[in-house]
Amino acid sequence: MPAKSQAQQKAAGAALSAKRGESKKSELIGASREMYESMSERQLEEFAETKRKGLPKKKSAD
Repeated sequence: MPAKSQAQQKAAGAALSAKRGESKKSELIGASREMYESMSERQLEEFAETKRKGLPKKKSAD
């Protein structure tokens, strides 16, 4: 499932980095911390690999 905004893609990248041990979990805040705790590494990869071009900066409220 691809990310729906640039912010979501960035948060997934930060969470994935922590899951892989490349950064500290304690440095995560907000959405990236929630993603770290609730998503698998594969799910985070899918969000993080989404191309940013054409995505809105933030997801609009539906």
